[in-house]
Amino acid sequence: MLKIALPNKGRLSEEVRELFNDAGLEVRGRGERALTASLGGEFEAIFVRAQDIPEFVADGAAQAGVTGWDLVNEAGRELELLMDLEFGRCRLVVAARDESGIARVEDVKDGMRVASCFPRLTQAFFQKRGQRVTVVPVSGAAEIAPHLGIADIVVDLTSTGSTLKMNGLREVSTVLESSARLVAYSGNGVDARRSLEELTQALGSVLAARGRRYLMANVPRTSLEQVREVLPGLNGPTVVDVMDGGNFVAVHAVVSSRTIYRTVNALKALGGQGILVTRIERLMA
Repeated sequence: MLKIALPNKGRLSEEVRELFNDAGLEVRGRGERALTASLGGEFEAIFVRAQDIPEFVADGAAQAGVTGWDLVNEAGRELELLMDLEFGRCRLVVAARDESGIARVEDVKDGMRVASCFPRLTQAFFQKRGQRVTVVPVSGAAEIAPHLGIADIVVDLTSTGSTLKMNGLREVSTVLESSARLVAYSGNGVDARRSLEELTQALGSVLAARGRRYLMANVPRTSLEQVREVLPGLNGPTVVDVMDGGNFVAVHAVVSSRTIYRTVNALKALGGQGILVTRIERLMA
């Protein structure tokens, strides 16, 4: 049974568990504080800190793991990227105090101190630009460092930028775009790779279904050309004869949930009847 390293707490942990549950790999543990759990009887989950997952996977203690792309890059270990899970999106940015006079990353002068929980990425970023800075490693709350005189600027994670603004900081450059990623041990054998490919397909089918709806409706045959424009679907709508339907046919299509309101109204305007919209649990191409 392959081991999958998962975050043990926080928002990322909740979203990961929800994704695995939706994929039919329910987390079955002996309690909230259990260090291991069965994943649908197919895999074994081990729960560790998100920042430790790259190390666990790179050392082969787990065959795969889910953590932030920022943490994977900070670890600098050799890992195989299997997929972007499309949640936990954030950015690692350079930020300076509003009154610092630093409006662009080019304004950062040699010798300036940079506070960050990501010292490796920070050093690499400025080194690549030919800027000599002193990195001040911190374990958290980097945004307070400039106000305490510990550092001139910071390199910190943000999703909306609101925390930085609240603390009188403004973004001047992006170091890295991050999100939750499924990564694997580079030394996995053939059997492990096959199992992880199946896992990737299962998780991908759940992600593909999110934001989509399955729509069914009876529409006049004479309106089919217009209906095809309203319901492009994945490969166009599926059209099925309705028994004793006379001039009506049934159309089925996968549509975006963001446009479902307009889609339903457009079908009604074309004479559509019996319109049914339902959620999709998994969608495999």
